[in-house]
Amino acid sequence: MEILQQLRSAVRENGFIEVGESHDGSAAWFRKVTPDANTSVHKRLCIDSLTNSATVFWETAPTQLHSKTFRNVKSLEDWLALRPVGHVASMTIAKYPSRVD
Repeated sequence: MEILQQLRSAVRENGFIEVGESHDGSAAWFRKVTPDANTSVHKRLCIDSLTNSATVFWETAPTQLHSKTFRNVKSLEDWLALRPVGHVASMTIAKYPSRVD
């Protein structure tokens, strides 16, 4: 239970507000106060008490949803510190030539 309180504190300190909870209370949902500059979409975050983890969800372009799950507070704090307000993470997809048999 201690890790859940630490995760809640960490996300609040990094600009997230609580916006909901699951019916059984096993998950709490948060939203970043400020939207990402390039998408105008607010990051979402779920703290799951069944897995003792936090998952961040963000969008880099319409219909491109990404997520990252953290199992300890330090790694979550480090990741959030790398993304200043307005920064949008990007993802590069490598293209490989078609296989010809």
